[in-house]
Amino acid sequence: MVSDRSLEVLRVIVQDYVASREPVGSKSIVDRHSFGVSAATIRNDMALLEEEELIAAPHTSSGRIPTDKGYRLFVDHLADLRPLSAAQRQAIETFLGQSADLDEVLARSVRLLSQLTHQVALVQYPSLSRAKVRHIELVPLSETRLLSVLITDAGRVEQRVVDLPRPLAEPVLIELRARLNSALVGLGMTEAASSLTGNSHTAGSATFEQQEAVDLITGTLRDQVGANRQDRLVMAGAANLVRTEEDFTGSIYPVLEAIEEQVALLRLFGEMASDQHGVFVSIGRENAPFGLAETSVLTSGYSSQGGNLARLGVLGPTRMDYSNNMAAVRAVARYLSRLLGEN
Repeated sequence: MVSDRSLEVLRVIVQDYVASREPVGSKSIVDRHSFGVSAATIRNDMALLEEEELIAAPHTSSGRIPTDKGYRLFVDHLADLRPLSAAQRQAIETFLGQSADLDEVLARSVRLLSQLTHQVALVQYPSLSRAKVRHIELVPLSETRLLSVLITDAGRVEQRVVDLPRPLAEPVLIELRARLNSALVGLGMTEAASSLTGNSHTAGSATFEQQEAVDLITGTLRDQVGANRQDRLVMAGAANLVRTEEDFTGSIYPVLEAIEEQVALLRLFGEMASDQHGVFVSIGRENAPFGLAETSVLTSGYSSQGGNLARLGVLGPTRMDYSNNMAAVRAVARYLSRLLGEN
């Protein structure tokens, strides 16, 4: 049974080790913290923590470091979620408030979160497989070039330039735009893809020669719908992982590969749920099935327009500032939900 004082000893071991990357000894605990007991008593507490596999000796020394189990206990019961400073909150509102559309909002979110936490920041696009078509626009750029614009109810804008084999008469383009909106608006991505595959959205006034251009436009739109059916992540701050390379016992390249692959991370995100702080934390060996056994992943959910849910968070070594990072993840997720809900 771990005593209350032993839990406090674990707390300071985690905090001191995160700050210094040096194993923490009983003498340094007595010198830095006001426990009011001797170093011998602290050593007894540390021995109990070691028996419970909450701390371990990395090598022959008097110092100890937290284990994955120790970090888990710290996060679940001992972490103090410090609120972000007024300057940090202002930075979030200012930086994200300048975004024009969903793509830019998410790109700015991960850059900001990476700066706040000094970790790899990740954000999942809002449940695109459940998004619905809100509007389709066909914008002429020249006689033989136009912009196909797909807008979803999740706020995503997908644009593709279409090079036509020959000019398309304006009445044909107007008729095609109307037919596409009439047939597709309100449909989910899967239904819209099926409808476009049926190739029934021709413009009635198109000549045989113009029909080739119409088919090219609908084919491009089908590709746009398909792109929106795929869940994906935006990330920033991979350089932060490289700077913490000493926190990994082996090479960090498998971690970088797992991040770039995205499939494992999307699976991990799908299994995460928020705790009492609104943040879910997966630590060390808990991430082994995803090839991330030496990392911790902190995520929180956010909602986009239409109520679609997705997650954002950070990934880094198990030796990280959990209290600050959890607060930052939660704050950015809440502001992102508010911002997307207003747009």
